[in-house]
Amino acid sequence: MSTPAAPAPDAGPPTWVPVPDIAEALGIVVTKVHQLVRERSLIAVREGGVVRIPAEFVSEGLVVKGLPGTITLLTDAGYSDAEIVTWLFESDESLPGRPITALRENRGREVHRRAQAAGF
Repeated sequence: MSTPAAPAPDAGPPTWVPVPDIAEALGIVVTKVHQLVRERSLIAVREGGVVRIPAEFVSEGLVVKGLPGTITLLTDAGYSDAEIVTWLFESDESLPGRPITALRENRGREVHRRAQAAGF
């Protein structure tokens, strides 16, 4: 199983990959990836008719631990999908680094605290 290539830990914007690549990285069928998007475990965008998901949302064959909870917290705070992706990939000096990098490094509690505060 291959994993979509992710950029350096604190590189800029997400690397958007098509759903079939995410399905392969997770070892599941494409329809299950669509279900994960509907369940808000992942966020996807449609560009030119192709549904894409940030490659950084997958690590070691799994959805990054803490990502679904972070998406829920930010959605409850009124963030749109585009704003959530921006929030996850913008550098936060208090972490330090990007929230998605912190999640990938298993620092979800720190990210969740900041996501909860983002709603206020």
